Amino acid sequence: MPPRPLPRPAENDAVLVSQDVLSRLKGDILDGHFAPGARLRFAELQRLYGAGIGTLREALSHLLPEGLVELDANRGFRVAAISAEDLRDVSDLHVEFEQRAIVQSVRHGGEAWESGLVLAFHRLARIERLTREERKQRSSEWLAAHRDFHRALVAACPSRWLLRLRAQTFDHMERYRLVSQRHRPLGPSKRAEHEAIQAAALARKAELAGELLAAHLRETTETVLRHAPQFMPPPPG
Repeated sequence: MPPRPLPRPAENDAVLVSQDVLSRLKGDILDGHFAPGARLRFAELQRLYGAGIGTLREALSHLLPEGLVELDANRGFRVAAISAEDLRDVSDLHVEFEQRAIVQSVRHGGEAWESGLVLAFHRLARIERLTREERKQRSSEWLAAHRDFHRALVAACPSRWLLRLRAQTFDHMERYRLVSQRHRPLGPSKRAEHEAIQAAALARKAELAGELLAAHLRETTETVLRHAPQFMPPPPG
C-alpha cells in the first residue's frame, strides 16, 4: 500500500491565524488603538488577539521593516514614534510615489479601473456630503473609504514596486492623518478636491491628475503640522 500524504490542516490553520493576527495588529496600530511610542507588551497582546508569543513575535517582526514598530533591546517592542521631522520626510516620498503612480494608472487604466474609481469616489462622497458633526462621528468609516479611493486612483499602475512603496508610505501617513483628525478644528470636507482629482483621472489628463493629487497631499501635511505639532514630540531616546 503506498504511503498516504501527511495531513496539513494544522499547518494551514496556523498560517491563517498568523496572517489574521498580523492584519489585526497592523490595523490597530494604524487606527491609533496603540499610541505612537507605546510599549507592546506580550501579555496584553495575548489577551487582545488570543495568540501565542511565537505568533505575536512573528507578526511584530513583519512590522519592523515596515517601520510601524521598533525594537528596544532592553524593553521589547513598541509602536514607532511620530515627529514633525519624520512627517516631512515620509510626506515628501509619499507625494512623489502617489504622483508617479496616478500618472501611470491614468495612462494604463481600462474600463474596469474607471468603474472601480467611480464606485470608490461615490462611497467616499456619501460621507463627505454629511454635516461636520456627522463626519466626525463616522471618522473611522471615512478613513476606510478614503483609503479605498486613493487605492482606486492608482490601481492601474503597472509597477508593482511603485505600488508597494506607495502603500507603505500611505500607511505611515495614515498615522499622521489620524492625529490631524483628532486635534485640528473640523473644517470643510475634501470632497471638492477628491472630485477634481477623479475628474482629471477619468478625463485621462494624467499630468493634471498628478498635480492635483500632489497639492492635495501636501495640504494635508501642512494641516497636521499647523494644528497638531504638540502631539508629535521627538522620538524617545
